[in-house]
Order: sequence, then structure tokens, then C-alpha cells
Amino acid sequence: MATFAPSTHCPSSSPYSNDSSVINRFHQRVALSSIRPKQCRPRKLSLQQSSRPKAVQLQDGASTKKASSAKSDGVVNILKDGILSVPPVTPPEESIDVAKFDYDKENSTVSITVVGASGDLAKKKIFPALFALYYEGCLPKHFTIFGYARSKMSDAELRTMVSKTLTCRIDKRENCGEKMDQFLERCFYHSGQYDSQENFLELDKKLKEHEDGRVANRLYYLSIPPNIFIDAVKCASKSASAANGWTRVIVEKPFGRDSESSAALTRSLKQYVDEDQIFRIDHYLGKELVENLSVLRFSNLIFEPLWSRQYIRNVQFIFAEDFGTEGRGGYFDNYGIIRDIMQNHLLQILALFAMETPVSLDAEDIRNEKVKVLRSMRPLQLDDVVIGQYKSHTRGGVKYPAYTDDKTVPNDSLTPTFAAAALFIDNARWDGVPFLMKAGKALHDRRAEIRVQFRHVPGNLYNKNIGTDVDLATNELVIRVQPDEAIYLKINNKVPGLGMRLDRSNLNLLYAARYAKEIPDAYERLLLDAIEGERRLFIRSDELDAAWSLFTPVLTELEKKKIVPEYYPYGSRGPVGSHYLAARYKVRWGDVGSEQ
Repeated sequence: MATFAPSTHCPSSSPYSNDSSVINRFHQRVALSSIRPKQCRPRKLSLQQSSRPKAVQLQDGASTKKASSAKSDGVVNILKDGILSVPPVTPPEESIDVAKFDYDKENSTVSITVVGASGDLAKKKIFPALFALYYEGCLPKHFTIFGYARSKMSDAELRTMVSKTLTCRIDKRENCGEKMDQFLERCFYHSGQYDSQENFLELDKKLKEHEDGRVANRLYYLSIPPNIFIDAVKCASKSASAANGWTRVIVEKPFGRDSESSAALTRSLKQYVDEDQIFRIDHYLGKELVENLSVLRFSNLIFEPLWSRQYIRNVQFIFAEDFGTEGRGGYFDNYGIIRDIMQNHLLQILALFAMETPVSLDAEDIRNEKVKVLRSMRPLQLDDVVIGQYKSHTRGGVKYPAYTDDKTVPNDSLTPTFAAAALFIDNARWDGVPFLMKAGKALHDRRAEIRVQFRHVPGNLYNKNIGTDVDLATNELVIRVQPDEAIYLKINNKVPGLGMRLDRSNLNLLYAARYAKEIPDAYERLLLDAIEGERRLFIRSDELDAAWSLFTPVLTELEKKKIVPEYYPYGSRGPVGSHYLAARYKVRWGDVGSEQ
């Protein structure tokens, strides 16, 4: 049985925890989300409010329904511009209007503890993301940030370390220095071992001093290697969990190396925490263009009818980095590119892309649909996988190192730094459509994108004008996740003039040109969601099991047979074998060619 206090939810859903407490104890159990500033953002986006009665979940599992806002007597005010305005209706006495509930904001607080605070991830991503949330007014009035690590460090030294990585929004430069000082004043440090309950008990005492008798909510971010996850969670659970609020744990990937180790990790975590307290973070799900996937598809009539095998010929998920494993070769060699990128980042994006329309935007409804996609996928075969490893290459007088030149990597390592795979979803919507993944390091450029290639136009009248290469004239939707976020659709268009000459043009939504606002980092969105208790972008345990079941057999076979990767020069387009794999399914990689 977990010893952490049960989780509560943000006020836009239900403020009540799922334990057996009675409702009148709710005033003593105020969650952090009840004190989230209104100016940040609502938990859920909606273009149109539903008129269906809404249920409010009570602590004992019962529910009451709010009265519909649409009166049968047709009391409607018609505005001058023709928009219908329905006057608000007072809920019946037995219902609780969550949005109007009078929370005691002064008596609630949140403590965010970054476990592994001296590491690169904490310095480069977590602390800057927390400051950005504070800068935007998204953190509650009462909050404290603690760094916890084995390194000996004072509060002042932590603040100096953190201050070197903080930046202010481009569009909000005013009061930047003042905001930084205010944020750093909320940052503290405690040195301790990750497996020491005594050290966590000391941390608990410090947290209580800053919580100052308020209802305490605690968030632990485990920015540590996976082999010490369990020790840290055990100690936090037994010695430093919140006494009267929620406690949540953010777990960084990798979530194991295969199905067996992943399941073992989940079982061990659940000895000390419940599933709804575990937030398995995949930062790619927090990226703006990935977040926009469901909006693009479900909120635009022109795309939803095309989202099937009738119109889509293939879908490509491409991840490329123009640098190698410098600085993290020891870690990477234990996992490889398939575990590091494909099994989590790209597969999660694929599931979001291919899922059926969820019942609602509720986290569980979305995650249910993602799990259905993963369980419908055909087991990955070795013949549908190509692996590679970069070798040294001299270009422009500069010699670039091979993967095995890294001193932390064995000279005979067969760990792939590149992989391409063809996957299939055996359901009615996607039967026969190849979903191609490609991920690699030390390639010719840096990009992460989704490319949707549509089918050829039947009996195309303009084949003579297009030329012999029909593929080049095929419509393609490109969603560029990074860098230079953009969405563009490739269409055929007549070149102005008296003749009939066609070219390929882009209908382009370049985010930098369309939106002046700086795009938040993915960690900002995910940290805010974890604080609010929003689980939509976090991975559920059954979802993780389904993902590993796809890749574990082929990973086992690659390692058992000691398959030698195809070597490719540093800075090239990767192994030639990836092109043969695509050609087998009559596909051409979208990032190859002069027009990308």
C-alpha cells in the first residue's frame, strides 16, 4: 500500500480526492490546483461549451449532475451580431459549482523538489522551466523549490548555479532581473543520499518550515538515473510525503530496457506510490506542434475525412540530430537509438497521430485511445528494421569522430546510433499503410517532423505537365516539430503565364511569422500539467507495456544475433539500407531531395 497521500485534481475538473473522506473535510485538503493563478491558462481548451449536464465526482464515488444551462422555455438573448447568448443558470442546492467554489488560497502551498539537482537536466531544463512558469504567473502564490542531490552545496551556491541558466521571455523583458531575484529567493538546497530515509526526513523538516502550517502539496522530480528511482521514491514515500495534501512523482525516461525490466520498475514503484501519483514524462509530448496534432485533426473538417488509408499512402516520423553522443556515450551505449528515441518519443507521437476520436479531452479518454492504437500494431519484425552506426569523417578540413572514438564506449560496440523501421497498424482505419520511423545521430541536419504523404490523384489530367516522377507531385502535409516550428501543405499549382507549367508550392504556417509570442519549452507545459494533476501528456503503465511489447522482441533478436550495424559517415544522410527499406513499400523519405 502506498504511503503517499491521495492525489487531488484541479478545480476545472474535480477538486475531490478519490479516498473515502467525507466532503466536509475538503476544506482541509485543498490541492495546489486550487491556487493556480487564473491568468496562466485553463486546464482544458474548448471552442464551444457543451450543453450536456456535467457530473461532479464526490469523494465517496457518487456524483451529482449540474442542471443544463439551456432552459426549455427558450430564454435566450439574441445579440446584434447574431450570436446566441444563454444566461447562466444557478445550480441546484445539492450541486457544487467547482468553478465558483471559494478556496482558501492562503492555506495551501506546493513544494517542488528536484532530486538530482546538480545534474545537467536539472540545470539546463528543469530550473529554467520552473522560472519560466513563475515569470508567466503560472505558479501558485505559495511555492518553494528545493534541490536535492549528493553534492555538498549551500543555498547561495545553488542559486548561483541556477541563475546562470535562467532566461526571460523575449516578449516580456521588463522586470526580468527583479523576477529572477524573487524566484531565486524561493530556491533552497539540501544535500543527501538518494537511499537515505534519514536524509529525506531532514528534507521533510525543511519543507515543513517553508510550508508554515499550510495544506502541503509536494511534487518530486526524479532527475536521476533509473537504477536509483526506487530508492529515492521509497525514501520520499516513507520520510517526506505530504501529510495533508497530494504528493506526486515525475519519472524521467528510460522506463526500463525491455518489457521485463519496465514491468519490474512499475511494480517496484507501485509498492510506494499509486499509479495516479506517477507522472512518466516524455518531453516530446509537451512540444507545441505535438500538442497541436489533435487540434489540427479534430478541429479542422478538411483533415479528418482524409485521415485514413483511403487517402494517406504513408506516414513518416523523422528524428535527426547533427551531432553525435559526445558527453553521454556511456549512457547511450547501454540503450541505443531505438530505446532512446523510437520506443518512446516517436511511438508516442505515432499513437497521438493515429488514434480514433476520443470521447472527450479528458486525460483517460485520450490515453485509452492511444493504448488501442499500440495494441493494434503488428509486432515489429527484424526484416523491417535497419540499424547503423556513425564512423569518423573528414569534411572541410575538420575530422569528426566515430561513435567508438568516445572513451566511454567499447571499441567493439554494436550499439546503433541510427535506426529505421516500418510499422503497421492492423485496424480498419490504417490497414496496409506503412508508418515509417527514422532516427539518428551525427546526420547532415537537425530536425524532428511528421510527413504525411497522400495517395496519387487517380487519372490525373496533368500527368504530362507534371513529368515522369509522380511522387514529386504528390500532396504532402508536413508538421515540423523542431526547429523552426511550422505546418505546411505541398500542393500542385500553375505557374503564372500563357503556358501550362506546374510547380509545387507550399501553403505554409510558419509559427515564427504567424505568432510573435515565444513558444514555451516542452518542460514548462509538462511541469505545469504535473502540478495541476493533468495526466493527458503523461504515459500510463498499460500504455508503456504496449509500447515495449512492440520493440522488445526485435531488440532481443538484434542483441542475441549480434547484428552488425551499417556504418555511415558522420554528417551524412545515414545508412543506404534505410532507403531500400522505404523502397520496399514504394515510399521515398520526405527529407531527401532538393525540395524538403
